[in-house]
Amino acid sequence: MISESLRGHIAKISVETVDQLTERDINELSDSAESAILSGGGFGWLSPPPKSVMEDYWRGVQMIPDRHLIIARLDKVIAGSCQITRPPKNNEAQKFSCQLTTFFVAPWARGHGLAQMIVAESEALAKSEGFLMINLDVRATQDRAIQSFEARGFKRYATNNYYAKVGDDYVLGFYYHKEL
Repeated sequence: MISESLRGHIAKISVETVDQLTERDINELSDSAESAILSGGGFGWLSPPPKSVMEDYWRGVQMIPDRHLIIARLDKVIAGSCQITRPPKNNEAQKFSCQLTTFFVAPWARGHGLAQMIVAESEALAKSEGFLMINLDVRATQDRAIQSFEARGFKRYATNNYYAKVGDDYVLGFYYHKEL
């Protein structure tokens, strides 16, 4: 049942590329990422690390010059993100392509279109940076992320039978690309 205070509430959603994070941003990113990890949508983590490790991770992201952080907000609270990374400078042969990585939307924020907005922003950013192609990889168990990528026209081009190990089991991974 919807409480009277929320009846008629229209969620405010936004997506942006950020250069600097506040301490509040870092806290919200950490909380949202932890929620995503606990729901099986973590970007590499299978269980949440200690809060200080997560916070240090987000602080570190903004220090890497070849990385762009995209965040999504639901009612002004960070609810998801991804990153666009450049290939190493010594990789001239692949300088036309970038990598979309660490994509997630917290489970409490799903269903508002944030995933599509995050991917659209990453595509616009990549294009504005002169990239012709975006590559990404994802665990086969991350159905919602896969749906988001495929809905935006990403094409699966490979499968890795040993992409990740969860407990004693290997999990398939899929590789995607999209020409911009």
